[in-house]
Amino acid sequence: MDAVRHSLFLFDLDDTLLDFRASEQLSFARTMRALGLDGNVDALFQQYQAINLALWRAFEAGTVSKDVLKVERFRQTFALNGLDLDPEAASASYLEALSDTVVLVDGARQLCASLSAIGEIGIITNGVHHIQHRRIASSGLGEYIAFVATSEACGHAKPDSRFFDYSVRMARAFARHETVIVGDRLDADILGANRFGIDSCWFNPGRLANDTGARPSCEVASLDAVIPALYRLAA
Repeated sequence: MDAVRHSLFLFDLDDTLLDFRASEQLSFARTMRALGLDGNVDALFQQYQAINLALWRAFEAGTVSKDVLKVERFRQTFALNGLDLDPEAASASYLEALSDTVVLVDGARQLCASLSAIGEIGIITNGVHHIQHRRIASSGLGEYIAFVATSEACGHAKPDSRFFDYSVRMARAFARHETVIVGDRLDADILGANRFGIDSCWFNPGRLANDTGARPSCEVASLDAVIPALYRLAA
């Protein structure tokens, strides 16, 4: 472990440490039941996912606010399917359910325990501020995490360098060459690291091709491969 040169480990939260896709589907189904929509909602969920993704991309580009996003994704989904349901009620129910449907990515606890023993772990997330704090508390990872930086509190989102600057100011100490971000998003986590001038580890369990301009320092398909990859960066 002495060979790892990094001492500040910045982690994306969703689909890196927490299996957001699993939580998202459970929360969506619970929300639909709460609104009185019975039966299979898988097709509706797939439509919601596509709409939600487009709105998150717009948020990261600075063209949609998070408050609008939280309700608009349900409004568009319901309108597309002719459903007379309240999008604001759906948003509130969904966000509440997210806190109770936390699923860890395999290896997350062991990785956080190992890295927190040699440095400082910070979470950097574009997710909803109070929900992300509650999800971390529910995950059991809180004891390993030194700070949580959210775009909502900062006012800027990944990959904006201002968000990274805001995040590292929360750390006990910061040196660019000793800092690495681990995340699943090329367009947010890795590109943000490139712009900010720090190392990055692309968590790519789907072994997707990188056809973007983002350049990770290393790439792993599982969380148990992160520390060996950091060893190699230090070699």
